[in-house]
Amino acid sequence: MRIGIAAIFLLSVLYAGAQTNIPSTDSVAEQVLLGNYNPASYASSNPVTHPDSISQAIIASVSPDSLKSYLITLGTFYNRNTGSDTVSATIGIGAARRWAFSKFAEFSALNENRLIPSYLQFDQVICTSPQHRNIFAVLPGADTSDKSVVFIEGHIDSRCSTPCDSLCLAQGMEDNGSGTALVLELARIMSKFTFKHTIVFLLTIGEEQSLYGANAFAVYCQTKNIKVKAVLNNDIVGGILCGNTSSPPSCPGFGNVDSLQVRIFSFGNFNSMNKQFARYCKLEYKEQVLPHVSVPTTISIMNPEDRTNRGGDHIPFRTLGFVAIRYTSANEAGNANTADTAYHDRQHTSGDILGLDTDSDLVIDSFFVDFNYLARNTIINGNAAAMAALTYAAPDFIYNPAGIGKLVVTIAQQTQYAQYRLGVRIPSHNDWDSIYTINGLVSDTLIMPAGNIFYTSVAGVDSNGIETLFSHEYSINVSAINELNKAKNNIVLLPAKPNPADEEVTFTVLVNQVVRYKNAYLRISSEQGKEITRLKISLEAGINEVNYYHGYSAMGTRFVSLVVDGKIISTVKVVFSK
Repeated sequence: MRIGIAAIFLLSVLYAGAQTNIPSTDSVAEQVLLGNYNPASYASSNPVTHPDSISQAIIASVSPDSLKSYLITLGTFYNRNTGSDTVSATIGIGAARRWAFSKFAEFSALNENRLIPSYLQFDQVICTSPQHRNIFAVLPGADTSDKSVVFIEGHIDSRCSTPCDSLCLAQGMEDNGSGTALVLELARIMSKFTFKHTIVFLLTIGEEQSLYGANAFAVYCQTKNIKVKAVLNNDIVGGILCGNTSSPPSCPGFGNVDSLQVRIFSFGNFNSMNKQFARYCKLEYKEQVLPHVSVPTTISIMNPEDRTNRGGDHIPFRTLGFVAIRYTSANEAGNANTADTAYHDRQHTSGDILGLDTDSDLVIDSFFVDFNYLARNTIINGNAAAMAALTYAAPDFIYNPAGIGKLVVTIAQQTQYAQYRLGVRIPSHNDWDSIYTINGLVSDTLIMPAGNIFYTSVAGVDSNGIETLFSHEYSINVSAINELNKAKNNIVLLPAKPNPADEEVTFTVLVNQVVRYKNAYLRISSEQGKEITRLKISLEAGINEVNYYHGYSAMGTRFVSLVVDGKIISTVKVVFSK
């Protein structure tokens, strides 16, 4: 979807009143989402519950051929626009959603009817159609003491250049047949296993018009008080070719191929549970999947919530306070700016097809979707969702510096685990730099690099060796001198991140001791000292952050100074590179 960054907030304000009358068409599915059910009614006759067994089965079971078959079928519906035909048995969004529902039902029948298919219906005029349906399937968890629910999601609708064109060829193979196929494949595979938490496999509609389907489900969850643990949104996850254009930060140039990287976009920086979940997904891939696969994937945790001027179905969930992330291919076949007369890429056009018949034998032999790449991304998703659905609440901790380079960590909540892991990162990094392990104790002294400021969080490790989600972060100064818990100055402007910067950069100010001031801002200047802009910033105790959307075309070096009551406190350098 193409949407202005500034418009995202405005739409999020308007969303809550946009949809009305939002029922699940299956009351049993709704009761499971609410946690009002007997887990024994959905128990497997041969339960598989161990994380290693589940992870390795996902790796072995995800099939590129299966993913390809879903995409071929999705292409037969011709046009899956939200406003397209709902009556025909062969074309339009109605036929597509009935087919997806039937696949969920088929997977359920193969697995002791443990998967509950349903629609989430909502009233909303979109492309002149007054009523719409998301398709979802619920796999009930085995433990209702914690009613948390994990979502694996992708949108099934497609579009051409005009948002409501319901007659054009709009097969939408990359955007977002790839994400739809991923969700279906994981429903097929994961419904064999038993998880502590309920898992929902969700296909939304209305994404291409303004994220309407996802917003309807997010509002439904908020209204019904459904305990959403995490949402893994998959949108454009099967293509590997770079277009003439792409939404930054993205492709290096036309024709570039990248089948070895996937990006995770999420909102926030310090203390963002969305970024924490992105790190968790990457950690679980590294420890559960990577040792068992022949082709490794680089998971890049991106700084912004989405690409420039773009938005996805994770945003409505995040806006309502739920943890949500977005997976997207490293390369995209266009920036979707079809209003540009020079636009020649495939995304949001009739050219978003499965591939080409290069030898005129009526068989596609050159594919735009890489099924092996899509399979690898499916495994990454399935493993992360599985591990999140197998564990309970994150612990919390307190900390005290204990001398030069020493830190005492004491678990304060969820103290039942035999092992804990402390994630540590420097402020300029999105990912953890180190993971410390605490064995058999709820309090331990860790040796860490002295004279540095870190962001830290903690996870419990259960008896099967799987981490809970990580706690919120604390900013910690590990002193190089015995002035414990104090930084060199009361106010510290930390290094910018990322640096070199893409289209968005985050500036962070650490306030160790509250100071009285009238006005504070960040002054961004060119190499020649010319002021470019000012960013207001608050100086409250702890971490203070401000984001700067400078655009993808910015190049060169900038100097950023923290100015308090007219006095420059400190300055950092940022390199802008396309």
